[in-house]
Amino acid sequence: VPQFCLRFPDIPNVGVTGKHYTNFCMVGQHSIYDGKQGYWKEKCIELDYNLLTQTFGIPQKEVVFVEDLWVGYGAFGSSMEYFVKGIELGNAVFTEFIENNGVVKEMTNKVIDMGAGLERFPWLCNGTPTSYDIVFGPVLKKLKEQAGIDYDHDFFLKYSKLAGSLNIDEVQSIKKAREKVAEQLGVSVDVLDKKVKPMEALYAICDHTKALAMAISDGMLPSNVGGGYNLRVILRRALGFIDDNHWNIDLSDVCSMHADHLKPMIPELKENIESVKKILEIERKRFHETKLRTKRIVEKMVEDGEEFTEEKMVRMYDSDGITPELINDFNPDVKTPEDFYIKVTEKHINPPKKIDTEQLDVEGLSETKLLFYENSKMTEFKAKVLKMIDDKWVVLDQTAFYPESGGQKADLGFIDDVPVSDTQKFGGVVAHRILGTFKESQEITGKVNLYNREILTKHHTAVHVINTACRDILGSWVWQHSAEKTTKKARLDITHYDTLTDEQIQKIEDRANEIVKKNYPVTKEVLPRDEAEKKYGFRIYQGGVAPEKMLRIVSIDKLDHEACGGTHVDNTSEIGFISIAKTKRVQDGVVRLEFVAGDVAVKELKESKRLLKESCDVLKVKEDELPKRVEQLFNEWKEKRKLVKNV
Repeated sequence: VPQFCLRFPDIPNVGVTGKHYTNFCMVGQHSIYDGKQGYWKEKCIELDYNLLTQTFGIPQKEVVFVEDLWVGYGAFGSSMEYFVKGIELGNAVFTEFIENNGVVKEMTNKVIDMGAGLERFPWLCNGTPTSYDIVFGPVLKKLKEQAGIDYDHDFFLKYSKLAGSLNIDEVQSIKKAREKVAEQLGVSVDVLDKKVKPMEALYAICDHTKALAMAISDGMLPSNVGGGYNLRVILRRALGFIDDNHWNIDLSDVCSMHADHLKPMIPELKENIESVKKILEIERKRFHETKLRTKRIVEKMVEDGEEFTEEKMVRMYDSDGITPELINDFNPDVKTPEDFYIKVTEKHINPPKKIDTEQLDVEGLSETKLLFYENSKMTEFKAKVLKMIDDKWVVLDQTAFYPESGGQKADLGFIDDVPVSDTQKFGGVVAHRILGTFKESQEITGKVNLYNREILTKHHTAVHVINTACRDILGSWVWQHSAEKTTKKARLDITHYDTLTDEQIQKIEDRANEIVKKNYPVTKEVLPRDEAEKKYGFRIYQGGVAPEKMLRIVSIDKLDHEACGGTHVDNTSEIGFISIAKTKRVQDGVVRLEFVAGDVAVKELKESKRLLKESCDVLKVKEDELPKRVEQLFNEWKEKRKLVKNV
């Protein structure tokens, strides 16, 4: 199972050590073993050994297996790493024990999780000086021609054996480490830098552009927050290398070369390359605007006698995107911290915020049967009380009440004559918040507030429609960042690089209502995860990755397919008119759209018309004369305000 991965803990090493990347392909080998099905340690080691010695033809004496221990979150087991010529090629983890409150138990279903970095195998088999030389192949060759680099192959063969000692995580001073490498090669540091630095820059550009192309193709955007921050760091590092070396290299062209090179393995990269190039061009312009701003800021700091401390430089990068390299361009005396990019990246790796939610003890209770999946129109049902919890929550054996989930607010209604004010799910158990009490095993009748449910249902499907419309109008990089569906409005946050224009908003609304009018079927199906991914791709995870083995896929004809547990209409025409109320940029790389649909949209429209008529009546003008009259009054107010100030 090949899995493309991104990693950013040691960006300064990329291009330098010959083996560090911000992106790589993890090859997985997995087995679940219950004593009968699957396979266990002996077979796994045999398969790995045969892969190395028979498939790749590596001499037996060069293969070194190292036994170790792997510990995860509550589960652990032994592991077997295998090395050839000092390179770790792979690692098989045998997860067989689980720990809970100090008690260790053997797992019934044991798991083999083997991982191997794909890039290391061609490096080993081809014997190139660095891993980059073979992995980036034709892309690197073209860049060397464009940069006019005189590549000393023999020198790099010697140098590459020492490059691993320049790992910033393992040395106290990179400067001293480079001096030692130069001494071992019998050259001065100046000669070493002249031969090596340009290639280090090209290696890094190759790596960073590939990572950017893959990430943007998957809907991630460079920004100042979250994972997008790391993308902006490597993007600006690559642009900095180009500027420092005065190369005529376009990152968009490099990404196109990657797409051509990787097409047999990753065809979707070629399909999305125009979107990638558009985003990179926008970021390039922003970078050069930052350079102009940097000159002014640095000159002002020098003039004021301010010191360029590490803390201040990190703050300058965060607030203005000013890199140490840019500062050096305008003030060569400023020393760049060797671990600068590690520190700025670590600053943005924050643990997820804990959300305070009420937790109920539902241990021993069977999972609640969810009737709304069997019949989405069901509003009345019979059920049996399983338990009362804390005198305010009742658990039933089955329910038609939708519990708050996936951004959709909970259903309201009655259980017998007792109002239900909230519905929540704890594991597989649904609990209903009530102002009353019931006895265990009591037979009850539940009634869901139909009007409330219909609004939530229309708003939820409208979110899928708006998401599709945004992707159609803006570009393939649009993904759902988060969403909320209430009875008052719906909210969708999407990944997008800039504030939406009035024209874009209108086009999105028009496209959404076009989808509504087309009366497209909205289907729901439950599929095994693997089957769903193969059939519809990874775009099904618009609301984040769902942990379940079986996924409920909601499809709007062939336009959109999402893993979603919410309630939905059966065809798009049921949604009714969709009206976008407002949009705003909530953070770098994320735009929020707030909108209403169906009866709520009609109500909003009527209210807008009422306010318009009332405004016209007050000002005694016709509707088409209102904007001009308001502008006239505003200008008069400004003039009178000036007069008052002068008095």
